[in-house]
Amino acid sequence: MKFNRVSVRKTERAVLLRNGDFERVLAPGQYWFPTLFDKIVVERNEMAQPLYIGAAADYLLATPSDAANEYFVRVELNDTQAGLLYENDSLVELLPPATRRLYWKTSANVRVETVELSGEGELAKDLIAKITHSQLKRRAVAGLQAVLQVQVPEFNVGLLTIDGKLVRSLTPGAYAFWRFNRNVSVEYVDLRVQAVEVTGQEILTRDKVALRLNLGATWRYADVLKAFATTAKPVDNLYRELQFALRAAVGTQSLDELLENKTALDEKVASAVRERIANAGIALEAVGVKDIILPGEMKAILAQVVEAEKVAQANLIRRREETAASRSLLNTAKVMEDNPVALRLKELETLERVAERIDKISVFGGLDGVLNALAKAK
Repeated sequence: MKFNRVSVRKTERAVLLRNGDFERVLAPGQYWFPTLFDKIVVERNEMAQPLYIGAAADYLLATPSDAANEYFVRVELNDTQAGLLYENDSLVELLPPATRRLYWKTSANVRVETVELSGEGELAKDLIAKITHSQLKRRAVAGLQAVLQVQVPEFNVGLLTIDGKLVRSLTPGAYAFWRFNRNVSVEYVDLRVQAVEVTGQEILTRDKVALRLNLGATWRYADVLKAFATTAKPVDNLYRELQFALRAAVGTQSLDELLENKTALDEKVASAVRERIANAGIALEAVGVKDIILPGEMKAILAQVVEAEKVAQANLIRRREETAASRSLLNTAKVMEDNPVALRLKELETLERVAERIDKISVFGGLDGVLNALAKAK
């Protein structure tokens, strides 16, 4: 009779298969097996890798035995369960539903916790902390792709969608959701005041003048869930409403009315848009027309009109000043006519003005002669 010697080290466990069937587990030691009539196969497993994936795995899972209970940790998850695999109380792997495995009972102290995948599938805060801690230590948990990790920033909310259905909003903070058996996504929405620009709008006024207008508006979300339940893209919807309201407001006014009171146009557009989005979950903060751009020929015509108006105003002011000056001279003449002293003072004032402009004056015949000469010169 022929014998085979098998040695199992202390860092190993072995499974004995006789003619393809499981016979027993071999602990560390020396073994002799006759091989005359039977085919002996020994599967060796290093304890550093506690997962057993040998030929007898399905048999040991399907047929509980003392050997299986003594040497293995059994994992059998149904279709609505996920598993958390721990080694020495450290999370090392996330197991998907319907997982069936055997792990060697070793010094690694392997254990598995089951988690029901019901409701929204949100992970507990302590489990999120364990996953985050493992990532910080650069020992990522295996199977982490089965979890959607979310960090909602400050001043934002997250819109949680499961299998295409908007479920709820998430306040700022850390979240995680199971992806098993579902399609999970989170969209971030900024709650702060935002700006939207409606530029390059070619619009005809009531008097058929083509204008190009640029409009700016500020807005914020008043009710995020309502906004996304009403329209797929709230910002695009707000842009269209601003565009339509601007066209309607400009089309009912003439060019002169628009240029005279642009504030009225802003108020008209804002009022129309607020009425249209009253139940859309969006609050319109402010609206303002930034630019009104005229065609080239219209600019030239308006420039001529403005120039003519300014020339007319200048002529009117000039005539008014001339009239006032003439009236003042007439009043002065009347005063001098009745008052010789006043006339004399005026003559002296005139002489002083003349003297200021002349470097040298030669007087002949006295001061009266100079005054008389000046009077004759006038």
